[in-house]
Amino acid sequence: MASSMLFSTSATRWRFLLAACVTIGSAGSVAADGSNADERTLVPSLSYDGDAAAVQGGKNDGATYTGLLHLRLRWIVPTASAWRGTSAFVDVRNIHGGHVSELAGDAQGVSNVDGPDGSAVHELWIQHNFQWSGVSLLGGIYDLNSEFDRLQAAGLFLNSSFGVTPEFAESGTTGPSIFPRTAAALRFSVKPWNGALLRAALVDGASLERPDGSHALFKRGDGALEVVEWSMLRRPDATGDEPLVPRIFGRFSPLPTYEDKVAVGVWHYSKRLAEAGPANADPDTPRHDSEGGYVIGEWRLFGRGADAKKRISGFAQLGFASPATNRFGSYMGGGLVATGWLFNKDSDQVGLSVASAQEGSTYRRNAALAGGRPAKAETTWELSYLDQVKSWLTLAPDLQLVNHPDADAALRNALVLQLRSEITF
Repeated sequence: MASSMLFSTSATRWRFLLAACVTIGSAGSVAADGSNADERTLVPSLSYDGDAAAVQGGKNDGATYTGLLHLRLRWIVPTASAWRGTSAFVDVRNIHGGHVSELAGDAQGVSNVDGPDGSAVHELWIQHNFQWSGVSLLGGIYDLNSEFDRLQAAGLFLNSSFGVTPEFAESGTTGPSIFPRTAAALRFSVKPWNGALLRAALVDGASLERPDGSHALFKRGDGALEVVEWSMLRRPDATGDEPLVPRIFGRFSPLPTYEDKVAVGVWHYSKRLAEAGPANADPDTPRHDSEGGYVIGEWRLFGRGADAKKRISGFAQLGFASPATNRFGSYMGGGLVATGWLFNKDSDQVGLSVASAQEGSTYRRNAALAGGRPAKAETTWELSYLDQVKSWLTLAPDLQLVNHPDADAALRNALVLQLRSEITF
């Protein structure tokens, strides 16, 4: 009863905030001459993701439900302004319910909406795209996975490894700046020519929200995380002769989605970290560098062009991390996604994928010393389907088979059935 009352009170607050944002956003913008412009300067949105899950095997058989609520507000400087190209964004999230990985016992995360209960600021940043230059700067609380280590076809799947690859996601003291814990960052992007993009980010070495519930920015001893990614993309019907200016990119770019992409990224923590593994609590444990890299790619295998009704895309992920300080020393993943093939619906998607995270030698050694039975890898097979039921509602049934959850040979394989629902306003 108490939890029900708490959720009801929280929902009331969210409804009040949304109503306020809609009122502000619908007011429109005012041009320099005082006239009403045709664009809105404030754009609110609300989304709710719910995962109903049942698990057989793993740590425990059982069922649970996880909910994720996002309230977002985007501010855009009118194009008539001298500061055109500037935008700002705030995203407040609330996670509630159970935690399916506590049942499955997996390390990669069978649900990408799972996280610590409660509300938090997920993103809060300001961005400026310099007109006619192909340069974008962003500063604030920032989710790296919104631009780095990201593939659009992989977004169909619910396993967290198809967001940020797990050797990177499990790095650092609190992880990199990704869902559900983000950090302060400065991101620089440059587009030297069409189809090419270089991004670099300097990030606080620990998240804004710490695991003990406290909050801190640039606390002494955090260190910093540096990330650089080079991407090559091909968009539909691109001829290579498009004008280089104006180059519009960065967050919320209006450019069409790409058909092919290859990206290479590297990352490094300035703070030296303790050895990986459950036996690393000793303060005298030697410290080592923590760094890694990834290569990701996506290709349109069938149905090219913006007007293609039926499409098939394939993607692949490969990641490496220093085994001395990171649990997962390497990772391999990939999958196939078909769009528009079932039930005569252009928007439906069905896909099959695999994600295999291999533990590093240091972690396996320390886990064995602590009395564990480490396996070499945790491998998850996933079958997913997405149906755009309404413009505001999608449903996605999903089945995952986790071999050696938590890379623990003592755990049973886990079968996880989920139904994801997403409502957007």
